[in-house]
Parts: sequence; structure tokens; C-alpha cells
Amino acid sequence: MGLINFAHGELMTIAGYVLMFCGLAGMPFVLSIILAVSASVVAAVLMERIAFRPVRNASGATLLVTSFAVSMVLQVLFQNLISVRSQPVLLPQILSESVRIGGFVIGVNKILAIVATVVMLIFLDWFMKRQKAGIAMRAAAEDFAVARLMGIRANTVIAGAFALSGLLAGVAAVLWVSQRASVDPLMGFMPVLKAFIAAILGGLGSLRGAVAGGFLLGFIEIYLAAFLPPEWQEFRDPIGLALVVAVLLIRPNGLIPAPALKAQKV
Repeated sequence: MGLINFAHGELMTIAGYVLMFCGLAGMPFVLSIILAVSASVVAAVLMERIAFRPVRNASGATLLVTSFAVSMVLQVLFQNLISVRSQPVLLPQILSESVRIGGFVIGVNKILAIVATVVMLIFLDWFMKRQKAGIAMRAAAEDFAVARLMGIRANTVIAGAFALSGLLAGVAAVLWVSQRASVDPLMGFMPVLKAFIAAILGGLGSLRGAVAGGFLLGFIEIYLAAFLPPEWQEFRDPIGLALVVAVLLIRPNGLIPAPALKAQKV
């Protein structure tokens, strides 16, 4: 579809609220995670069916505006049906503990985030390269018209892609909520914005590029937070974005461009 879905953050918010309600109901945390991720997957599939399928053949600008509209509608629903304020999420005590590794003290929630991220990246790489459904998604992403001529079912592939995005959003929401222990209507905005910047930095359409862009963006933010003088800390985000622009001036297609972009360049 060539869609950049800015409503992806609201899938994280849905999963976060499910975690909150499950915690209030006294459910086991593992069951809460399963329900939260499942809710995100279902919401993603419904989002594709209701909002994006009717405008699938529209221009990229129309798809982009649609994603913004879906995002804003969901944010308003969260604010009016639940609360405009941040709500606490009950988490297991172990997530607030820390462990010492060598000379470093690392939070358990951060260790779980690192492990879960690595596992999901390995799974995603394996799925996209080794499974028929993943290969079909890649083919549709590179040339949707040709993929349909080859017998790939458009509705099935796109619904599957949205379901996969819902799965990833659900896992990301669990990890994000475990860091902040709260949920609010705008919870997913900043992670999606940074993911978008990382994807552009690494190369749109390239999984490895997105990972590389995410690591570089994270390194820039941490480096600036650690070494900028206190009086310059308020300019940390603009300086970080300026460095991103500088990288894109050198590598306009990103650090690791997608194959389609490489072919166009040739």
C-alpha cells in the first residue's frame, strides 16, 4: 500500500489500556499481556478493514491523512471514554527491581525490553524471509500490481500485514508500559514519531535499515543527554534532529536503503 500509518501508536495505547483494566481486575500479568497483545492485533485488523481498505487505491496523501484522522479519532475516544489524564498500571514487583551485571546496575524491565526486542527482530526477520506469508508481504510491498498478477490475495496479505503490525505494537506497548507504569491517550505518539524518524534515517522499507536507524537515533539522544552542558539540555531534541538531517544529507535514501530504492538509483 505504501502506507505510513501514524495511527500505529493508538494500537499501543489500546494494548496499554487493556493492561490497565486487566490489572484492575486482578488478572495474572502473563494473561494480561496475552489479552493486551491480542486486543492490539484485533484492533489493527479492524483498522485496516474499516478505515484503510476503502481508500486502498487512493493517493499517498489520502492514505496519510486517513492515518492521521484515525489517530485523532481514537485519541478523542480514549479521552472521552476513559480519561484525559495518565492512569497508573499495576505491574509485578519484579519489574521495578534491578540487577548488578559487572559494575553496572540495570533494571529488570530494561533487560526484558532488550531481550524481547532481540527476539522480535529475529522472529520478524525469519518470518519475512522464510515464511510464505512474509514473502508475499515483501512482494506486495515492492510491486503490489505484479504481486496480484502472480496470484497473491491482496486482502489477505494486507490484513496479515496489519495483524503483524498489531502484534509488534502490542509487544512494544507492554515494554513501554513496564518502563513508565502508566497509560494515557497520547502514550503511543512519541514512540511512533521516533520510529518514523528511525525508519527514514535507516531507509524506508528496509528492516535492517530501521534497526540501524533506531540504534543511531538512540545513541544520539543518549550521547547528547550525557555530554551536553546543563544549560544546553533544553536544546537536546533540536540538536538531535539537526544531526539526523545531517546524516540524511549525506545518505538521502537512509543508511541501508530498501532494494527498490537501490534499483531506482541504478
